[in-house]
Amino acid sequence: MIVRMFRKYHRQLAIILSIPLLFTVITGVGYTIFDEWLEQEEIGHFLIELHSLELLHLEKFFPLLNALGLIGLIVTGLSMTSLFKQKSRSTNV
Repeated sequence: MIVRMFRKYHRQLAIILSIPLLFTVITGVGYTIFDEWLEQEEIGHFLIELHSLELLHLEKFFPLLNALGLIGLIVTGLSMTSLFKQKSRSTNV
């Protein structure tokens, strides 16, 4: 019963968080490629501002929301595994 509930929350969180996390990954990798490898500092600067949503003045909240969302996905995902299930003791006498 609880596993079904966690699956529901995990699925909903995954759908909601897929876009901001994908955005974070793409802009972070893009920054590394353009700034570090191709030495295009202007594009790299733009991508890092986009990466942290500094352009929209959300640089204080966006990383926190991403982190909280990932923690929620980890908790619900781990709860669905059998890692934390207590093994029932059989009373064989």
